[in-house]
Amino acid sequence: MGRNRTRIDPDRYLTLRQGNYHYKRRVPVTIAHLDERAPHVRASLKTDDRGLARRKRDLLEAADDALWASLITKGVTDPARRRYEAAVKRVEALDFTFHAGPYFEQPEAFDDLMDRIRHVLATGQEDQMTALPLLGAVDVPKTKVSDAFDIYCNEIVADELIGKSQVQKDQWKKVKQRAVNNFIKLNGDLAMEEITIDHAKKVYRHWLNRIAPKEGSATAGASSGNRDVGNMRVLYEAYFKYQGDARRENPFDGLGFSLKKKRSRPPIPTEWISGKVMHPGNLATLNEEARGILLILIETGARPSEICNLEPHAIRLHNHVPHLSIEPREDPANPREIKTESSRRLVPLVGVALEAAKRHPSGFPRYRNRENELSATLNQYLRAHSLLPTTSHTVYSFRHSFEDRMKEAGIDDELRRLLMGHTVDRPKYGSGGSLDWRRKELKKIALPFDPAIV
Repeated sequence: MGRNRTRIDPDRYLTLRQGNYHYKRRVPVTIAHLDERAPHVRASLKTDDRGLARRKRDLLEAADDALWASLITKGVTDPARRRYEAAVKRVEALDFTFHAGPYFEQPEAFDDLMDRIRHVLATGQEDQMTALPLLGAVDVPKTKVSDAFDIYCNEIVADELIGKSQVQKDQWKKVKQRAVNNFIKLNGDLAMEEITIDHAKKVYRHWLNRIAPKEGSATAGASSGNRDVGNMRVLYEAYFKYQGDARRENPFDGLGFSLKKKRSRPPIPTEWISGKVMHPGNLATLNEEARGILLILIETGARPSEICNLEPHAIRLHNHVPHLSIEPREDPANPREIKTESSRRLVPLVGVALEAAKRHPSGFPRYRNRENELSATLNQYLRAHSLLPTTSHTVYSFRHSFEDRMKEAGIDDELRRLLMGHTVDRPKYGSGGSLDWRRKELKKIALPFDPAIV
């Protein structure tokens, strides 16, 4: 015998009257005395399109579920928050945007307010559950900074995280979380509505004392302070805009620190790469995958994170011109984005990079999604074995060396930008040159090597 399965009616709570769909739902008996709309909730959906009616019904259904839950829990969770969220959903279901009361005090909001009043009168939806949210007469619950940050990550900018790997998501959130943590440490977990210029200045002065102390040496740079203040500025603006209060004055505006011109990482001289880094035996005790990544980096100029996250299909050794395809990973279960759209590119494999790729045709599973671990391993090894010219050099310096070597060889500026994954400042025409041509140009700078180093 087959088991009975509960089917959800796709047209639940929908009725058709005079050509238009209406939402009609019975109020639960246990809370009927708390909901003035009892025994039934009724609302015109003002559409004859069943698909649109279902979507509006879903919003109203969710709104009533949240409202009734808040009436049942009686404070076990946060009834004020639930009632507010229900109000927002109800307004959206009526094809309006929820705005708090202060919005309607602005002269430019007059026409919007009149449209809402006309809607209430025309549809007969004068009940408090509909009219009050529509006219902004619902208290917006106060939200702590920590909760506002959760809303920011999970709702306001959730779309920005699509396509990022978990490592990239963690890194994205880490820096912003630091700003929130520092604010709370200095001011407490205040309600967003309670933040004033004095609280913002407290953050500013905290960083000022580290960046430009009256005594002793600086313990932080201006960029760190600007990042913290800037992230709080963005959170404050985005949160209140999301709440329909975009005109609220931002207490973090105008606060920041003067930045000196950022020094670029120095390139590693070519003779150093050939004579020291690629000298047989000098990379012998570096684990094989890290060694392969480093050797490919030397002759492609790719970012370490781009190489260690290559999928097998992106290492194209059997093509007429062997090359790497640097591209985002679009696997829904394990996505990863690249730095910019211009970073998407095809880079021919020449010299030691080609031999290293042949040894690792399936990529580098040890470091896939572990780019931070890779950088730490390479930098630690190179420093421990005196394979970097100065303390200012890092593994990223090989990328700068690659660009300098192309420049010194007279390689076309546009091709240099394309191979580095930099933006080309003109409208894009064509493919940027054939892979044959790109390989021919790169062979001009390929360094001699002993196969033993691979």
